[in-house]
Amino acid sequence: MFKRILVPTDGSTLSTRAVTAAIKLAAITDGSIVAFHAYPPFYAGAYGTFEMAKEVLADAYEQGAKAHAEGLFVAVREMALAAGIAVDTVTTETNDVWRAIIAASRRKKCDAICMASHGRHGLTGVLLGSETQKVLTHTTLPVLVLR
Repeated sequence: MFKRILVPTDGSTLSTRAVTAAIKLAAITDGSIVAFHAYPPFYAGAYGTFEMAKEVLADAYEQGAKAHAEGLFVAVREMALAAGIAVDTVTTETNDVWRAIIAASRRKKCDAICMASHGRHGLTGVLLGSETQKVLTHTTLPVLVLR
């Protein structure tokens, strides 16, 4: 059934609920999870920033983003360890989170995705869009959505 479940996390209460659900599902199916975190690319701006400074700032930003992701994964690993579930992790830099989620699920050979949705609707949903909705629309995998 679902032997490898990808679960995006940003450390929020809602995404922690998705991690908990993915771990429970993996326990039922004797599976494992793949914790996923994406961060946006560095942008220094075009005005008054020297190239050397941009490079230093970009490196510091990337190190900080990866350290933040690793901190999120520590919590996921602790939860999974308590349930006896194996965890793999993926961190990626992107502005297209939904595409990265689907790409990671393919690369890691997942057979399901478990993710949170903030339930944006109306004008906010139109303007901000929904990463969850985009994943649902573009993947062929089953997706468990928690709200």
